[in-house]
Amino acid sequence: MKYPKFLENGGTIGFTAPSLGCTTEPYKSCFREALSRFEELGYKTEVTPNCYMADGIGISTDPKECAKELEYIYSDDKSDVIISVGGGELMCDTMAELDFESLKKCAPKWYMGYSDNTNFTFLLNTVLDTASIYAPCAPSFGMKPWDKSLQQDMDILTGKTDSVKGFDMWERNSVKSDVNPYAPYNLTEAKRLYIYKGNTPVVEAPSPDMINNAEELNIPLPEVKKLSTPVRFKGRIIGGCLDTLITLCGTRFDRVKEFTEKYKDDGIIWFLESCDLSMLQIRRGLFQLKNAGWFNHANGFIFGRPYHFNETEIGVSEYNAVVSVLGEFDKYMILDADIGHLPPAIPIISGAVADITVDDNISIQYIYE
Repeated sequence: MKYPKFLENGGTIGFTAPSLGCTTEPYKSCFREALSRFEELGYKTEVTPNCYMADGIGISTDPKECAKELEYIYSDDKSDVIISVGGGELMCDTMAELDFESLKKCAPKWYMGYSDNTNFTFLLNTVLDTASIYAPCAPSFGMKPWDKSLQQDMDILTGKTDSVKGFDMWERNSVKSDVNPYAPYNLTEAKRLYIYKGNTPVVEAPSPDMINNAEELNIPLPEVKKLSTPVRFKGRIIGGCLDTLITLCGTRFDRVKEFTEKYKDDGIIWFLESCDLSMLQIRRGLFQLKNAGWFNHANGFIFGRPYHFNETEIGVSEYNAVVSVLGEFDKYMILDADIGHLPPAIPIISGAVADITVDDNISIQYIYE
């Protein structure tokens, strides 16, 4: 695995839009404020033209131009690291135009983003054998003041730390708006991790009916017992947004079997989260990846809170959608972790070896080997 150089003091951060650009509020104002904040911290910035474009179909501009700008900013000597300016829906079209053979010849460079950016963060791992950072996109850094999770992202990007820890509270409903674009996270929900070993709950998750009844009757959920001994597992961590991964599965970009075979002695830890998927779609997506052989050599699974949190469909919940498919592997599964579309999120160094400890929170020590 290749690890890029970390961002140094006075270095240059590159920004590009291989998915959506920043042309609407509150993203436009947030991106502008993020640029100012990075410059105040002493960093220089480089911005590709598509960051301010919206003439593409589902992405910032024509996929050929998006690919060209991504190739340029990844290969040029000006930018030291790259942060995507947004997620979206159709970054897969950009990947179809990307010259991966040319990128293989470039010095590795940190690329940071999440959601639709899984198209590149994941393929950097499995096609280019290069580590990437799954973390918020550039407009998040326009927040005033920064949430402590954003400082954790910067500490990873600059190499100031190689370990991260989850958070106590999370945001279910954002208060960010066109008139309040810099609003911090609206942290109203207490974080609760659910842990399974195979099909067996290590920390019992309440049933979807119990959750719904508690909310309707305005009564607290039963307390979840704490672990007597922390759970610990280790492996090479890869993954991203399930919506995107199932799109890549079976295409010419699918090099997962080769990757997992190469690193089978490490064992693979999968981190997954979802945006647009319903509970049934999550279950079908996991079925697809499992039967495509993606989870061979799996050594554990970490699932972020789904964007459609606490929704059920004909008895399928965010918990049994996962456990019913992956329980047969008899590995640890950590559910409702701080990853993905319901912030704050811990940065994942995708492609690195991760030493994971879980009690009432989650801690990850990254090992660059």
